[in-house]
Amino acid sequence: MIDSICAFGDSIVKGVIFDTIRGRYTFLKNSFANLFVNNTGIKVDNYAKFGCTITAGEKIIEKHEEKLSDYYYTVLEFGGNDCDFDWKEVSERPDDLHLPKTPLADFETTYSKIIDKVSATGSKPLVFSLPPLNAQKYFAWISKGLNAKNILQWLGDKEHIYRWHEMYNIAVVKLASIKNIPLIDIRKAFLETRDYLNLYCEDGIHPNEAGHALISDVLKSYSLKMA
Repeated sequence: MIDSICAFGDSIVKGVIFDTIRGRYTFLKNSFANLFVNNTGIKVDNYAKFGCTITAGEKIIEKHEEKLSDYYYTVLEFGGNDCDFDWKEVSERPDDLHLPKTPLADFETTYSKIIDKVSATGSKPLVFSLPPLNAQKYFAWISKGLNAKNILQWLGDKEHIYRWHEMYNIAVVKLASIKNIPLIDIRKAFLETRDYLNLYCEDGIHPNEAGHALISDVLKSYSLKMA
């Protein structure tokens, strides 16, 4: 019987939301990870970190590598920060070439290494797909205090943000298939929801409490397989 798992990733796994009333990011009490613990009784050691990229995640995983064998599953969720850009630089120099925090090829290579590293410890890697972002909200968020016209000029159109984010999700799905490891398809559940754009915080990228409830529902369908 599985009594504990561990998780590595970014603020989504950590349960961070943007509290519009307080005007700041905060931890959600009813995050999907906490709901999972309450629903299953399985302990989750959550090593996810706000703003974490795949490169930073690799270093965190290396720190905990010796004890990964204690966990039946090691949950991995990366990509949302890797595909992001320095929007201030884009705003100031829209005609320049700008690279994401982690270029896609580097993202795939590093993620592949992490999956192999986790597997070598005896723990079973399990990856999350990326919940789709709300391009309109996210554009408004990243362009606050910046030159939105210049950013849009560089992007071409606001939905380019969504398509770029989608490429990183495709890479995650492809890796899960190649490595023959379980994929928790969060993205599919959001896209199947007719009003999924209402499942996000003001920033357009962090699921709100309703979004976390949906992720929790997805996990319930997998929990029997993990028992």
